[in-house]
Amino acid sequence: MRALIQRVSRASVSVDTDVVSEIGPGLLVLVGVREADSEGKAVALADKIANLRIFADDEGKMNRSVLDTGGDVLVVSQFTLYGDTRKGRRPSFVEAAAPEVAEPLVRAVADRLAGLGLRTAGGRFGAHMHVELTNDGPVALIVEV
Repeated sequence: MRALIQRVSRASVSVDTDVVSEIGPGLLVLVGVREADSEGKAVALADKIANLRIFADDEGKMNRSVLDTGGDVLVVSQFTLYGDTRKGRRPSFVEAAAPEVAEPLVRAVADRLAGLGLRTAGGRFGAHMHVELTNDGPVALIVEV
């Protein structure tokens, strides 16, 4: 599993003209899934995300996690994280899991984050979404498990 994690001041997901979820300060997490991924990897990814020390402490150093700050987490499925651009000009998505594999694992990431006590929101799986965010920093990291 792979995630692009962005520290945000705010973020939201809209489908058509309807806002389906929004968060305040915290993390926007775009999650990519491969066919071989498992629920164990989803839990490991969520634990890594929840405990990443990417928020400033009182001295301005990145030393606090989203758990420490009480921030929100917006989890959005993003199969294009497994886009292969090594050949040609059109990405190949053969590494990305099929929707029936990916959807429950993305949900498992969000469920684990919620189970750790984080306020969690999500996108709408399979929909054409508009994701708006205000980066904080900016801080953006790729995490793989």
